[in-house]
Parts: sequence; C-alpha cells; structure tokens
Amino acid sequence: MIIYTIGFTKKTAKEFFSILIDNHVEVLIDIRLNNSSQLAGFTKMNDLAYFLNAIGKINYIHYPDFAPTKEILKNYQNNDISWEQYKIDFEELLSQRNCMKDFSKKVRKFTSLCLLCSEEKPIQCHRSLVANYLKTHIKDSVIKDL
Repeated sequence: MIIYTIGFTKKTAKEFFSILIDNHVEVLIDIRLNNSSQLAGFTKMNDLAYFLNAIGKINYIHYPDFAPTKEILKNYQNNDISWEQYKIDFEELLSQRNCMKDFSKKVRKFTSLCLLCSEEKPIQCHRSLVANYLKTHIKDSVIKDL
C-alpha cells in the first residue's frame, strides 16, 4: 500500500485536488482534530467529502483516532513540551486507542491512501507520525509526502 501524506495549507483547491488525482489516491483519511473550522476553507469535512467524490471519485474517511488530543496539541503549540515529548505522548495515545483495529477494516480494499492535515510540511506534524505508525502495521507499505 502507498501511504501518502498531504497538508492543505498554502495550496489552492486546484493544486490540492490535482495532486491527489495525479497520484491516484483512492481514499483520503482526514486525521485533523478539527475539520469543521471556517479556516479549513475548501477542506471543511462535508465540503471536502463532496469535492473529493465529485472531482476525483476519491473516498473520504474522517478518522479522529489518528488526531492528537487537544491537551497534547496545546502543550506542544505553547512550547510546554518539545517535539520529542510530543512524539512520545502521541505515539502512546495511538497505542492506547488501538487505532488499527477498526482502521484496517475501513481501508483493506484500497491500494493507496492519503493522510490529510493542515500543516504545509510533514516535518514536526502528526501526519508523519501516523504514516510511520501505519507503515509498521501494514505490510509492504511505503510513505510519500505530496
């Protein structure tokens, strides 16, 4: 399976959807903590699900189990914890949630998926941590950032 990651910040809708279509993404996994904010623009949950299907026949799944808690995110954003501690806390959270149990059932029919968050780059973003987590649980998977 190919595990893509993408952030929507600094991308136009045309760029965003073209990237997904050009890379043959079959399902977009929304791993944002808040996917209904006005700041999300064209990636607000209900709009995004519609656009993905209408423009690219791409499936949409919101999977909040792959999002950090408000507390973990706030501690990192306020510099109360380092990136290294954030990684530890977040990876522990993924383990506690047993994320793969339901997730595997939802994605087993796909050969490519894309993890979505808002950050422009995957560096110091939870989507890179989720991608690595998935790679350890999905045989023969590769990670690519879009």
